[in-house]
Order: sequence, then C-alpha cells, then structure tokens
Amino acid sequence: MRRARPLIFGLGLAGLMAAGAVVAQTAPESPAAPAEPAPAPATAAPDPLAQLPTPPPEPAPEVTPEPAPRKAVEPETPPEPKPPMKRARYDVAIIQALDKVSAETIRFEAPVGQPIRYKSLVFTVRACELSAPDERAPDAMAYLTVESQPRAVAGRPTPPARQIFRGWMYAAAPGLNPLEHPVYDAWLITCRAAAPARGG
Repeated sequence: MRRARPLIFGLGLAGLMAAGAVVAQTAPESPAAPAEPAPAPATAAPDPLAQLPTPPPEPAPEVTPEPAPRKAVEPETPPEPKPPMKRARYDVAIIQALDKVSAETIRFEAPVGQPIRYKSLVFTVRACELSAPDERAPDAMAYLTVESQPRAVAGRPTPPARQIFRGWMYAAAPGLNPLEHPVYDAWLITCRAAAPARGG
C-alpha cells in the first residue's frame, strides 16, 4: 500500500501536467501589446526667415520726361498812353459875389489880366479854363487873386492892398477852395470867350 501512493501521486502529477498542456493549447491567445509607433524621421529646425512673408517687388521709379525748353517770348510792349487833351482857355471869367451884411448878390465879368473891383475887393483873373472832353466831369476853373483894399478917400492916403485869396476856384465845387472873408463871398460861375469888338 505504501508503494502504491507514490505511483498514484506520480500518475496524478502526470495527469495534471497533461491537462495543463491541453489547457495551454486551447486557451485563447492574449492580445499582443500594441507596437510602439516608429519614430518620425528627424527633420532640421525651421528657418525663422523662411516663415516671413515675401515683400512685394518695389515699383519701378516713375520717370517724368523733362519738358522741352520754352522759347523765350519777348514781352509785349504796352501801347503808349495817349497824351491828355488840353483844356480850352477863355478870356473872361464869370464871377458871382455876395455881401453877407446886406445880402446883395452880383454877377460880373472879369477879363483875364484885368483887375475888377467889387466894393472893397479887387479880383484879378490869371487864367480861366473849361475841362477837356476826355475828363470825367465837365467843369470850369479859374486861377485868380483877390485883394482887400478899401476905396481911396480924398485927402487921405490910399491904404495898402492885402491879399486874401490866391489859387484855383472850381465852378462845380465852390467849397473846395473857397474865398474866406467875414463880409464878402465870391465863387466862379463859368468861363467864356471875350465878345468881339464892334466896328464903328
């Protein structure tokens, strides 16, 4: 009996081993571990200048053609202005005088170069003209002197004359160069030619 136990044990051990082999053959294969991915091929480091955008090409500079030299143009000479027309001169000036005290008004003729008395005033006309046709406004003007000289009294010396006005009087603007006197006033009316002498 003691000898049979080792045999039985040996048989049993052999059977277990056989059964294990069968199980090992029939057992499903365990899934294989996933294969590690192949390492990527080594690449060179990126060039930072290659990533910059390419600048557009510079435009060609514009070439402006030089203008052709201009011919020297001689300046036009302006036409010579026409000389002003001369004023017509006359022999007689017509003057109007006023006595401010008595309000007496008188108009008289004063021939050029001949002294004419009105009360205590003596008028001497040196020139009398009318405006030329090319002037803007028609006018009469006379250059004269006026002296204040009271009349001589018998038995008394003649008082000296005192000039109170000298210059141009204008018929259209009597206030432009007026006679200034406390008692008398006078202004130019117009100029006219002397009347022809009558034959007798």
